[in-house]
Amino acid sequence: MSFASYPEYKDTGVKWLGQSPCDWKIKRFKQVFIERDERSLDGSETLLSVSAYTGVSPRSEIRDQDEHISRSESLEGYKICYPNDLVMNIMLAWNRGLGVSRYEGIVSPAYCVFKIVDDSDPNFLDYLLRTNEYTGYFKCFSTGVIDSRLRIYPDTFRSLHVALPSKEEQKVIAKFLDYETDKIDALVSEQERLIRLLKEKRQAVISNAVTKGLNPKAKMKDSGVEWLGLVPEHWTLRKLKYIAEFAGGGTPSRENLDFWNGEIPWVSPKDMKMEFLENSEEKITQQGLKNSSSNLIEAGQILMVVRSGILKHTIPVAINIVPVSMNQDMKALKFNKAICSSEFFMRWVQGLNDLLLLEWAKQGATVESIEHNYLKETVIPLPPLKEQIQINEYLKKLISEFEGLINSSEVSINLLQERRSALISAAVTGQIDVRNYQLKEVA
Repeated sequence: MSFASYPEYKDTGVKWLGQSPCDWKIKRFKQVFIERDERSLDGSETLLSVSAYTGVSPRSEIRDQDEHISRSESLEGYKICYPNDLVMNIMLAWNRGLGVSRYEGIVSPAYCVFKIVDDSDPNFLDYLLRTNEYTGYFKCFSTGVIDSRLRIYPDTFRSLHVALPSKEEQKVIAKFLDYETDKIDALVSEQERLIRLLKEKRQAVISNAVTKGLNPKAKMKDSGVEWLGLVPEHWTLRKLKYIAEFAGGGTPSRENLDFWNGEIPWVSPKDMKMEFLENSEEKITQQGLKNSSSNLIEAGQILMVVRSGILKHTIPVAINIVPVSMNQDMKALKFNKAICSSEFFMRWVQGLNDLLLLEWAKQGATVESIEHNYLKETVIPLPPLKEQIQINEYLKKLISEFEGLINSSEVSINLLQERRSALISAAVTGQIDVRNYQLKEVA
């Protein structure tokens, strides 16, 4: 869909603004906002935060663990925010860490709160200030040596220029964007739902193959394990401790630079994003390996995360295709190759992920972890090795097909989100004229 440009444009006289439609006014933000510094007396109000993804939301609706604050902490003195106020995280304004609030509540004293003092439409300003153009400007005028320490101070923000249409036109643009972004968001939600369904189906296929086999007519027997149920009659039931050797990891001293930046991959949970690992973010030296509790794990073994917050949802498991070392949050399982293939075990963990999380979780731990005693006592039903290989090949093909469909949906989501951002930017900066379209299509 294409949109017309405005009939005429003018030079704003502000380098970073460039041109704007002729009848748009050039203002400084201090003509639009004044800073509000009301404080909570007891911290009992709704706690708000600002996110690059959601704008201003009640903190309880933000799932990012880094955003968590316990209500047991005193929030007295937090800044009061009213609906239609601009909330700005001065350290993250350049990364969309700002937004116009729809809520009344309180925010961290580290944030700035601004009240709209002209007749600007709050919804329009929320779209405008969160565009790449304006957050890019905020970054240019922020001070600091690295991104994580960049700050735009209130006086600097209020000194910057903005191009604004009339309030009536702002409302038209905002209404148009509400309509169009709702349509895009609905398409994104459909793709996200499809991805969830594909992942559920993929796990179900894996689970069925590694517990029931590929022959639907195979005779079954009771595994003796409640959560496993029936398994093929000719499969054997083995405890992990009898078919695998376990090895742990460790961390060389960070203070000794001779231990780091070597050639030996040093795997930690953050590296466990692929099924077959050949590299890691950090590497250690031979000296670092010798002077730590880490071990050199030969290729072809199972690497498993046994302590990490990710264990709330997933058991990361992979096979190393080169020798590696590991940190203390990992375990390596070396299987008797005549009894169990590493790939079969990897698929077994993937297929039974949710059940194994319950079986292996260490009770009462402050950090999510897998209890080694539970792990080694686990009973695994094993087909003959030849059948394991057949199952591996069958699953490899199907998983590849699922991954292709999931990747296709992820590409669609990225394109839709890019389209959304581009449409917002074009409308609120006057690159396109949506006034007639808005009246015709939405009014």
